[in-house]
Amino acid sequence: MDDHWQPNMNPVKLPAHYYQQFDADYTHDVPGEGFGGWKTADIELSPDHTALVVMHAWECGTMDQWPGWRRCVEYHPRALKILAEVFPPLLTAVRASSLPVFHVVGGGDYYSQLPGYKQTKKLAGPSPKHQAVTKDAVYKRLEKFRASEVFVGKRNWPDVRKGFKKLGFAPEARPVGDEPIAEDGHQLAALCRAHGINHLVYIGFAINWCLLMSPGGMVDMGRYGVMCSTIREAVTAVENRETAREEREKQQALWRVAINSGFVFGADDFTRAVRSLPAQR
Repeated sequence: MDDHWQPNMNPVKLPAHYYQQFDADYTHDVPGEGFGGWKTADIELSPDHTALVVMHAWECGTMDQWPGWRRCVEYHPRALKILAEVFPPLLTAVRASSLPVFHVVGGGDYYSQLPGYKQTKKLAGPSPKHQAVTKDAVYKRLEKFRASEVFVGKRNWPDVRKGFKKLGFAPEARPVGDEPIAEDGHQLAALCRAHGINHLVYIGFAINWCLLMSPGGMVDMGRYGVMCSTIREAVTAVENRETAREEREKQQALWRVAINSGFVFGADDFTRAVRSLPAQR
């Protein structure tokens, strides 16, 4: 398949959440309060041009194994709950349908031996290399300060490093058969072109960090002209002290997806839609 791949299935309709970022009302003390805000509408999804992306859904040990990692990555319990409760029915439904499942990986080499990655690497060819700027002594001191005092904290680094050496796919998120695997935007774009995909629906961790900013994330794929959406219940976010209780960073990230990238779907709505599709081609 290539860029001239033609559709053969009718679009399906499903509810989608979007954000109406207009009209600012300048009669208000805060003009932005005039925006329409969150709304819901039935939109079209093209089965021939849509894929589900599972990104950075890792198995990364327990609190007892790597307490330092848990001290700086507080969303891990939420991710485990999503993996256990949301991923299985969602992935089962998608795999029984015509929608492909792509995997975006990173953080260590736990995938290069799998057929889905080998095929992607052959398809995409070498990824572009970025030449880094020179780091002077001041830069290195600032980098050291941030590692110690910002993230992940001096005492936590040993556990984080050890944990990443044992990184793997979470059992609920492991590729099945030769499902395609990509490690960056170059490879994921090659998969999109080969499969005729122009709309990616992301699930995984974390929506405001990896899924947006890491290689193969939404910002990366936007440069290739790909629409990127997400499923509300299938993601969580990196939260901070001020936002963690109410998960406000997740809400902000979902707004960002709705403004910059695509749509926000509900898990039940998306699952019902894909269950109406034919079996995998």
